[in-house]
Amino acid sequence: MLITGAASGIGRAVAESAAAQGATVHLTDVREASLAAVAARIADAGGRVGTAHPADVARAEDVHDLAVEVARTAGAMDVIANVAGIAVWGTVRGMEQEDWRRLVEVNLMGPIHVITEFVPSMIDAGRGGHLVNVSSAAGIIGMPWHAAYSAGKFGLRGVSEVLRFDLRRHGIGVSLVCPGAVDTGLVDTIRVAGVAEQSPRFRKARAHFRRGAVSPEHAAAAIWRGVRRNRYWVYTSPDIRFAHWGQRYLPWGYDVAMRALNAGANRALPEVELARREDLR
Repeated sequence: MLITGAASGIGRAVAESAAAQGATVHLTDVREASLAAVAARIADAGGRVGTAHPADVARAEDVHDLAVEVARTAGAMDVIANVAGIAVWGTVRGMEQEDWRRLVEVNLMGPIHVITEFVPSMIDAGRGGHLVNVSSAAGIIGMPWHAAYSAGKFGLRGVSEVLRFDLRRHGIGVSLVCPGAVDTGLVDTIRVAGVAEQSPRFRKARAHFRRGAVSPEHAAAAIWRGVRRNRYWVYTSPDIRFAHWGQRYLPWGYDVAMRALNAGANRALPEVELARREDLR
């Protein structure tokens, strides 16, 4: 099994859970030292780590080198989990071109690089398998200040929607994972463009996020249930399942809810715009 973003958060939890169930795991992440620590932790617990190869999934060359290394030691994968991702949120005025570009490169092109390098060998092996793509609640609903983030996450949803049918004849299932709030290391490094990270409002919002978040282990368990049952839509918390249901079957209610959510977020807009103007001085 190949897991990207395996050095922390959901990726780490998925890797540890898979190893505990007897799978040989092949791990990658851009953070080499953290990746090595996770690999050692899995090995110390009696798990099998086939590869722990650092790579930036946004770089096609890195993913190609990873694929060569994994193929040399293990051949085709039975399960591929695209978990690696980054997050930057902000208004259109607050986001820089580089923010948009990097989000798409990591969150959309990263999984595409992995898919194009690893799925063909999975098809050729003829054993079937499963592809897991971790999108987001922001790949389903119009969350405030998530336009750039949603560009990649909605894009990955589109890729997955096609592949769920394209790969079916090869016996390869596809799961699209749409997490809501998950308390990972990303919470500590999340950046909202134009907002001072030490501002009282930002700290309060982060604390509120954590209170409603599930653990990475909870998310990993939901992913494994989805894979075992060959589910396409995989939710890590009931609030996102409900929001998606409302969007599809109660569109007027979804519209009202999104307007209210946006209004609440934008009560902080004067602070955002002030911070942004100060940054430009």
